Amino acid sequence: MEDGKVILEGDKLNITLRRLCEQLIENYTNFSDACIIGLQPRGVELSDRLVKYLRNNTGNQRIEYGKLDITFYRDDFRIREKPLSASPTDIDFLVEGKRVLLIDDVLYTGRSVQAAMTALQHYGRPESVELLALVDRRFNRHLPIKANYTGITVDSLDETYVKVNWGGGRDEHKIFLFPNKND
Repeated sequence: MEDGKVILEGDKLNITLRRLCEQLIENYTNFSDACIIGLQPRGVELSDRLVKYLRNNTGNQRIEYGKLDITFYRDDFRIREKPLSASPTDIDFLVEGKRVLLIDDVLYTGRSVQAAMTALQHYGRPESVELLALVDRRFNRHLPIKANYTGITVDSLDETYVKVNWGGGRDEHKIFLFPNKND
């Protein structure tokens, strides 16, 4: 993992996470009419941290939070060389009429977000859907999808790979940029 270039880590990454949470509190207040959905698997690592902060800082310990697996909704599900493995979906509420915040670690082509929005339809018709991405690779989009909340923006070539490593402790969190997907 250490072969990649570190683009954000430690205190700076923690400041970025707090900034995102403060933006969410500003726009959602106490989340009484909203819910948070983390995209499995990597978006959940991020959403777990954000939900913990939000519950502690909004006074609302009952922020509705779910985890959504999009494996079988992906447009490349049947054409991959290596079969995808599904993660559990854990949503015990309906999104009908709610403001939904989708959370993922890296926004790349937009295809995961498209799959998430399709999967989300099984849980009702939300009032609105917004997207939070920790890393936005803005020049590599295949679909017209944009994050409403972004931690950092990375301008990189299509061959590069961004990896978020949550490590063991908060000082070990790092975001890496690798020269290609095989690293």
